[in-house]
Amino acid sequence: MNKLINILELKLLGDERGALAVLEQNIDVPFDIKRVYHIWGTKTGVSRGFHAHRNLKQVAIAVSGSCRFVMDDGVNKEEYLLNSPVEALLIDKMQWHEMHDFSSDCVLLVLASDKYEESDYIRNYDEFLKLVKHDS
Repeated sequence: MNKLINILELKLLGDERGALAVLEQNIDVPFDIKRVYHIWGTKTGVSRGFHAHRNLKQVAIAVSGSCRFVMDDGVNKEEYLLNSPVEALLIDKMQWHEMHDFSSDCVLLVLASDKYEESDYIRNYDEFLKLVKHDS
């Protein structure tokens, strides 16, 4: 069984001028980075995600604020409050993920292993469960 919550600790550099966190593909991030996007301005009470990817891997970093992740492999669910700019959550392929409880100042940076491809998304939870059970 894969661990659902896989936190990557980022290298924290800096000095009296301020902090700096470093990520390098295939070193700190376990894949080539093909796409980067960020989520911000999420309204109070709005949740996001509610999907899995067939092949895409992602790393999420709360560069500001916080949000609560629910990670699901079709059998187990785990939650994690992502709230540090020096922690990154690895979202592996075939992991259903949801984001809840965004703080008003949350900026979520996401690094992805591939370009956007709609066919890679599994947006229906029942379909996800069938695919996970079929692969077992």
